[in-house]
Amino acid sequence: MTSNNHFISIIIPIYNGATWIENCFKSILKQTAIGVLKLELCICDDCSTDNTPQLLSDWKSTFEDAGVALKVHRNADCTKGVGYAKNRAVKLSQGDFLCFQDIDDVMLPNRILRQYWRALQEHSHTIVGSQFRRDPANSTVRYTKWANNLTQEQLNLQVFTSHGPTVIMPTWFCNRRVFERIGGFCECKKGCPEDLVFFNKHLNMGGQISRVDEILLVYTYHTGQATFSVNEETIWNIRVQRLEQTILGKYIKFTIWNAGKQGRKFYNSLSEENRAKVVAFCDVDVNKIGKKYRSFDEHRRRFNNEVDIIHFQKAVPPFVICVKTDLTDGAFENNLQMLNLKEGDDYVMFS
Repeated sequence: MTSNNHFISIIIPIYNGATWIENCFKSILKQTAIGVLKLELCICDDCSTDNTPQLLSDWKSTFEDAGVALKVHRNADCTKGVGYAKNRAVKLSQGDFLCFQDIDDVMLPNRILRQYWRALQEHSHTIVGSQFRRDPANSTVRYTKWANNLTQEQLNLQVFTSHGPTVIMPTWFCNRRVFERIGGFCECKKGCPEDLVFFNKHLNMGGQISRVDEILLVYTYHTGQATFSVNEETIWNIRVQRLEQTILGKYIKFTIWNAGKQGRKFYNSLSEENRAKVVAFCDVDVNKIGKKYRSFDEHRRRFNNEVDIIHFQKAVPPFVICVKTDLTDGAFENNLQMLNLKEGDDYVMFS
């Protein structure tokens, strides 16, 4: 099948997106893929209360003139959530490949072509992301640095951190089979991390992650983002549960790197079976080293076993690392490198 036979569906959920429509749509019309690949734009308007419906209608002829079909479904009765809107937009689509986009972001001209060619080189069960640029430039600096600089191997390893998916949702490009195999996004309403749930299911089913190492998206930061409606504890619990299911079940024993707040919270979030596998906390804080940690189990109304706190150089892998990176002027990273450990075998990043 040649490139001219492939059909790409751009998938956009939208709720009160009038502010962003012009910039987003103009960026789609600048795609170098137009005329090379068959494109369509599939949108679910999740009961917007601004002038989004009128704007979508106004843009229809502009896209048609460019040879790009614009299909819109509107939830007229009530908002049904981002997951539902994505699923409904995909249902409208006919593409062999799906290119996910948020209305408040801007795709750079080569996005679709670059990700399409990468997708052709990968297994059909691969989500292809890309690097991105933040707008404003000084927003989420640590997160942007982390996401844009992960190695190909780390894309499939650092999947338990608080950052979420190792390729951000607005850069996802995938074969339609990826979506169909998962069965779509969860359709909980506000507060559901539907992209993380989808991402985890994809990994659990043997799916792969890849990234085009080129900035192909301008990722907008603003206080109205749907991300801010997701409860942090919900995400924490999803992360712990998946780590227990996929990693900790294979360990006979392990060490938690960080005897502070995050390490202790992680320990107390574990099942009784996995808490029993913790042989020590390790740290660099002299005020903690040499002491013991003992927590109280509120559910069982009893104290848990005491756990030693030791220096990281005396600790035994495997480690679950609950230390945030890029916050200690390289001190933590240097300590980790000193031990000559292999990520994925000797340690897993959690924070």
